[in-house]
Amino acid sequence: MEVPHFMTTFNFPSIFVPLVGLVFPAIAMGSLFLYVQKNKIV
Repeated sequence: MEVPHFMTTFNFPSIFVPLVGLVFPAIAMGSLFLYVQKNKIV
């Protein structure tokens, strides 16, 4: 996986790790919860 030069100068993991580790699961859980509530799959 090639990384552009501007990405190497920027502190990429400090942004990428919380984004994937916290924000993405929160969005996934929220959207799944709303999907279940909307369609009454319980």
